[in-house]
Amino acid sequence: MSAGGGTRAIVAALAANIGIAVTKFVAYLLTGSSSMLAEAIHSVADSGNQGLLLLGGRRAKREATAQHPFGYGRERYIYAFIVSIVLFSLGGLFALYEAYHKWSHPVPITSWRVVPVAVLVIAIVMEGFSFRTAIKEANVTRGSQSWVRYVRRAKAPELPVVLLEDFGALIGLVFALFGVGMTLATGNGRWDALGTAMIGVLLVIIAIILAIETKSLLLGEGAEPTDLAAIERAVVGGPEVERIIHMKTLYLGPEELMVAAKIAVSPCETADDLARDINAVEARIRDAVPIARVIYLEPDIYHASGAGTASGAAVQSEGGPDEVAGRPGS
Repeated sequence: MSAGGGTRAIVAALAANIGIAVTKFVAYLLTGSSSMLAEAIHSVADSGNQGLLLLGGRRAKREATAQHPFGYGRERYIYAFIVSIVLFSLGGLFALYEAYHKWSHPVPITSWRVVPVAVLVIAIVMEGFSFRTAIKEANVTRGSQSWVRYVRRAKAPELPVVLLEDFGALIGLVFALFGVGMTLATGNGRWDALGTAMIGVLLVIIAIILAIETKSLLLGEGAEPTDLAAIERAVVGGPEVERIIHMKTLYLGPEELMVAAKIAVSPCETADDLARDINAVEARIRDAVPIARVIYLEPDIYHASGAGTASGAAVQSEGGPDEVAGRPGS
C-alpha cells in the first residue's frame, strides 16, 4: 500500500467523522435519543482512531537508531492495535452500557422528531463518501483478492482499519435509523435502546477482528507465498548458488522485508570472489521483491547427508557498503 493512498483515506475518514460527530451530538441534545448518543461517541472514537493512524504513520518514518537498528516501521502496527482497543472500549462497550440504561428507563422521542432522521441520512451520505474513498485507494493494491483476504493479508494496517471502520459506521447508522424510526413510529423508547445495542455488538465484533489481525502483524509475519517464491527463484537463479539450505523472512514494517538465508555455494578462491557472488544474489533478490531491503546471506557448503557443514561466512547487506565477516558454519 502506498503511504499516500492510506493517508488520503484516513484524512477523508477523519473529516467525515468530525462533521458527523458534531451533527449527532446536536441531534442527541435536541432529542435525547440513545442511538444518537451511541453514534456520536462512535464518531468521536473513529476520529480519534484516524488521528492515531496518522500519528503512527508519521512516527514510523523515523530513522533507525543504535537502540532500534531496524527502524520504527512496526510502530504503525502498534497504533493500529491501539485503535482496536479504543473502538472496543469507547465505541462498543459504551454503546452497550447506554443500551442497557435506556432499556431499563426507556424514553420516547417527543421533540424535534425529524432531526435524528435527517442527521442519520446526512451521516450515511458522508460516511458513504469516506467509504468510497477507502475502497478506491484499496483497489490500487488489492488486485484480484477478495475483500476478506485483503483485510486479513494486508501488511499495511491503515486501509484495512479505515475500511472496517467505515463499513461498521455505515451498518451502525442503519441500525440507529432502525431504532429511531421504530421509536418514532411506536412511541416505545426500547426500540431506540435495541438499535443502540445492535451498534454496540457490531463495534465489539469489528474491534475484535482488528485486534486479531493486528496482533498477528505485531508478532511478526513472513513474506507472502508469491514473494517468497520470487525470492527463492532469485537466489538460485544464477551460477553462484547451488541451493537454499534454509531461509526466513520477516516484515520489519509494512514496506520493509528482511530476508535471512543460508545458501549452498561452490568453493571460492578468495573472499573478493565470495563477496561479488553474494552481491549478485542480493541484487537479484531486490529486483524480484523491491521491499526486501534488509538481506542477510550466509554462504555454506551443503552436505546431502545433513551431517553438518564444512565452513561458512555471514554476509550482511542493508543497502550500504559490502561487508564480509567470517564465522564458523553451523
